[in-house]
Amino acid sequence: MGLQVDVRKLDLFNQMAKEGSGTVADHLGQLTGLNASVHTSQINFLDINDVKTHIGGEKQVGIYVELNEPPYGYVLFMLDPADSKQLAGAMMGGMGEPSEGEGFSAMERSAMQEIGNIMTSAFIDGWANVLDTTIDMGTPNFVFGPASGIIDRMGGWPDSDLVFVIDSQITVEDGDLGMTVYTFPELEDLVALIQNINLDTDVQADTQADELM
Repeated sequence: MGLQVDVRKLDLFNQMAKEGSGTVADHLGQLTGLNASVHTSQINFLDINDVKTHIGGEKQVGIYVELNEPPYGYVLFMLDPADSKQLAGAMMGGMGEPSEGEGFSAMERSAMQEIGNIMTSAFIDGWANVLDTTIDMGTPNFVFGPASGIIDRMGGWPDSDLVFVIDSQITVEDGDLGMTVYTFPELEDLVALIQNINLDTDVQADTQADELM
């Protein structure tokens, strides 16, 4: 199967990813009580070797979720450890003492997994609406350590030459939290889904965030 994509449909897909970032901010605000917004600076298909260089080897927090339906693969959120502690603390709402040092307590890990669940759902639910499909996902996994090791824990680098990368910046009331979203889809499945996008799709309406209960 070829990987050629109608440029108009690819543009709609890019809009979808940006709208998904806004949904992440809405859900994070509801979940943590933070006044959050997400600014997406870049959405690209990158050569996998460039992604390996970008990820590097410094210690990071990774939250990854496996997609059990097309486009399959994984969604991976990478955050600075200090930013992760800040988000976890907001999620915990003062329950439990923050861990000392660079490690994470069981409550902090659980909080970050729940945040990962909300963030992934925010992206994937909107994508599924636009792509007119369902995308079932697995349980979020928390990993803390060298970034390259997080990829190994996730299942290793994909066989494909390209990776879809969303560079996002979460802005909250008292500072910025850096977050990069990597998706490692099966490219042929992703292209097939993009080619099925209706050019009349209202991306903003289909990716609108629902209220969290």
